Amino acid sequence: MIDLYTWSTPNGRKISVMLEEVDLPYQVFPVNILEDEQFEPDFLKISPNNKIPAIVDSDGPDGEPIALFESGAILIYLAEKTGQFYPQDPRTRYDVLQWLMFQMGGFGPMLGQAHHFLRFAPEDIPYAKDRYSHETRRLYGVLDTHLKGRDYLAGAYSIADIATFPWAARHEWQNVDLAEFPNVKRWYDAIWARPAVKRGFDVP
Repeated sequence: MIDLYTWSTPNGRKISVMLEEVDLPYQVFPVNILEDEQFEPDFLKISPNNKIPAIVDSDGPDGEPIALFESGAILIYLAEKTGQFYPQDPRTRYDVLQWLMFQMGGFGPMLGQAHHFLRFAPEDIPYAKDRYSHETRRLYGVLDTHLKGRDYLAGAYSIADIATFPWAARHEWQNVDLAEFPNVKRWYDAIWARPAVKRGFDVP
């Protein structure tokens, strides 16, 4: 059994979607980041960077429990555990990895900054709003160009798509109209049609 510590954020939804896709049994422990529950000592033992998501798998690689934080690391772990959404062919695997890192290093952090300054900042800072809005649109443009003639980011549906989709699902928070990025829109609609994705978005 996998214990999932999460909240209804893009990073949290990556893991609930993945768990639904691979059909592993799991139980959910909500960590309400709006009430600073991520700073509780028991949670910090699992996730020392005080961020969700995190998991504890009672059946780790050596049969012993393993705790993991960082959504990208968790996705790779679950993919390797189940043999799903992470190809064995080295060339294709590195393609998945580079797009996973694109999400982890850019498409998540920059869009997260756009969320903050467009929706949550206690004061209006036009420079920050313009900076992160511009970078957000640039990153959507990178995706749109790459997805031309491709169904998914790295061949077949993979953890790269699972990681990236929840951030694109907040496009309205980013003042992004997906109609301006038709290849992203096609990709987005195909992923949103997957039943496991819808179930994962209902967690917690």
